[in-house]
Amino acid sequence: MYFIDVQGTLIEDNTKLPTRGAVAFIDHLNAHQIPYMVITNSTKNPSDEFLGYLNSIGLNIPQSHYLDPLMLLERHIDKTKKVAAYGSEPFLEVVRSMGYSLDYTSPDVVLIAIKENFTPDEYAQMIEFLLGDAQLIGMHETTLYVKNHKRYPGVGAILKMLEFATSTPYTVVGKPSIPFFEEALSRLGAQKAGAEFCDVTIISDDVKGDLIGAQKMGMKGVFVLSGKYRNADEIIPSLKPHECPAEIYADMQEILERL
Repeated sequence: MYFIDVQGTLIEDNTKLPTRGAVAFIDHLNAHQIPYMVITNSTKNPSDEFLGYLNSIGLNIPQSHYLDPLMLLERHIDKTKKVAAYGSEPFLEVVRSMGYSLDYTSPDVVLIAIKENFTPDEYAQMIEFLLGDAQLIGMHETTLYVKNHKRYPGVGAILKMLEFATSTPYTVVGKPSIPFFEEALSRLGAQKAGAEFCDVTIISDDVKGDLIGAQKMGMKGVFVLSGKYRNADEIIPSLKPHECPAEIYADMQEILERL
């Protein structure tokens, strides 16, 4: 059974179209009734819209097989809280549409998603709020954000910078947080009773943002080179032995050929 990442794994970061073998891999799982969950850190669109997009490009993922951080946000932030949200404008609109009140004067929570062009003034504002005792929450903890063939610091890198600057600990809604993985396992259990983390193979292009945390929980990590990293040497030599993924493949097609 599988947990499968989306950006850089099932869809290309730049074209947003399926990677080589992605459609066939999902079709294979569906045809053989192999349990799986597609677990994405996507936050730019409402959950049903993003899943609809994945379906529209040929990835036949049932709703019961899909999980993203927006689906769990209410567990982390009560809607009575004032939120200073930072990220792309589509993300901010999604947060507003969910009923949250955005406040950039005296927020209870600083909520971080991704965009490529955070300004120094935005970072300064975040720091002031955090030093004023606001809570720090990240939608996820990705290492890198890829757009237009450029790599930017991911939400995980920004969270660590803010934690270092303000001594404010942070919590994470999506991957690789334990509650997110536990929710994904619970939903996997609806497909096959008794599913445990040791039964799960997780496939992702983000070693630090997905695989290391998953492997700590007993999952088997499979690293694909179709997203954030152009070759394994960009990341693998810096890892400790227990952090290294069990297997490395070029893309989903190469995994499918070895099933």
